[in-house]
Amino acid sequence: MKPIHVGLLGLGTVGGGTLTVLTRNAEEITRRAGREIRVVRAAVRNLDKAKRTAGDLPLTTNPFDVVDDPAIDIVVELMGGLEPARELVMQAIANGKHVVTANKHLVAKHGNEIFAAAQAKGVMVAFEAAVAGGIPIIKALREGLTANRIEWLAGIINGTSNFILTEMRDKGAAFDDVLKEAQRLGYAEADPTFDIEGIDAAHKLTILSAIAFGIPMQFNRAYTEGISKLTREDVRYAEELGYRIKLLGIARRAEAGIELRVHPTLIPARRLIANVDGAMNAVLVKGDAVGPTLYYGAGAGAEPTASAVVADLVDVTRLHTADPHHRVPHLAFQPDRLAATPILPMDEVRTAYYLRLSAFDRPGVLADITRILADGDISIDAMVQKEPAEGEEQVDIILLTHVTVEKNVNAAISKIEALDTVVGQVMRIRLEELAAK
Repeated sequence: MKPIHVGLLGLGTVGGGTLTVLTRNAEEITRRAGREIRVVRAAVRNLDKAKRTAGDLPLTTNPFDVVDDPAIDIVVELMGGLEPARELVMQAIANGKHVVTANKHLVAKHGNEIFAAAQAKGVMVAFEAAVAGGIPIIKALREGLTANRIEWLAGIINGTSNFILTEMRDKGAAFDDVLKEAQRLGYAEADPTFDIEGIDAAHKLTILSAIAFGIPMQFNRAYTEGISKLTREDVRYAEELGYRIKLLGIARRAEAGIELRVHPTLIPARRLIANVDGAMNAVLVKGDAVGPTLYYGAGAGAEPTASAVVADLVDVTRLHTADPHHRVPHLAFQPDRLAATPILPMDEVRTAYYLRLSAFDRPGVLADITRILADGDISIDAMVQKEPAEGEEQVDIILLTHVTVEKNVNAAISKIEALDTVVGQVMRIRLEELAAK
């Protein structure tokens, strides 16, 4: 049978890994796909640098040479960024080519437009590598869990942030010091904003939520909060209370809509996901029939991500000649059956909270604080008052609340910060039990 011809846009870390895996496992992949998958051309920025990876593979510096090549069946977009990636993907679709991409930013921001164009043209867009590297979480949600009504999912889906939080816990180090170490080791970029401020995780959560709940991509509605304000004291206090702090992406069905949020989160240390350390990723999914399922693995890297890219290539190859109406829909649900379920504003989210404040060690302080919380319909689950350091008048007070509404907590924090006996701002970290119920 005639080989499937593939064109690569980008031959960097993931592109090079994809070429390596396809070459090394060629026989195995052909046996699985039913025909050979052959890379016939690649577009690169630097020809001299790329030749070391490409070998005899024909190269071009003009990516449109690839998307407009009539001999190419599948275009693999590994350039990253929004433009020209969006234009190239749309052009490939217009040319009747299938697309495989690892670009979570592109899919989260322009997925609705891209999928609509692909649907109209009868081609496939596969994007397993866009979320959690080598973990097949997209396939699990789209196909493996298709019998379930997904109730919620929670994921550690940014390895850089997870590495930083692990180091802060294990070494008792400050955030800024660990960030510098992450940059030195290559886990963090020179500009780490997308990672440490939760933007990268929000891109991935947007994709996961669309597939889990059958809704359009809505990145602009995702609440995003990063880890840059976390202190080693909070990491230590969480440990003392039996919790770990992780940057979680959470999507959950609620009565009035869907919660879509990324933020630091306390998780009970006994949960499996709380013990995912270093740069590893994990996604916990709760289905009504199957219960909670956990997916764990490398969230980045040349060959882990290439594993997902090649899996998409095999899927597209298998279905290359299939009737478009009988393929798995891009977002798991039929395009004309996507729901208009609203995304809840963060003020309406219900969760529990960790609150840390610094107050003068005087009579009546705790009474004032607990009264404010009670007035806001906020119930206290646990409270710890630390001993003041020698010569200090201020003490740290840590409160854990039961589940309540975010807007009530925001109002209570404002009132607590206004007390003469409270110094500075209240540190608020959300808390999730992630229990099976």
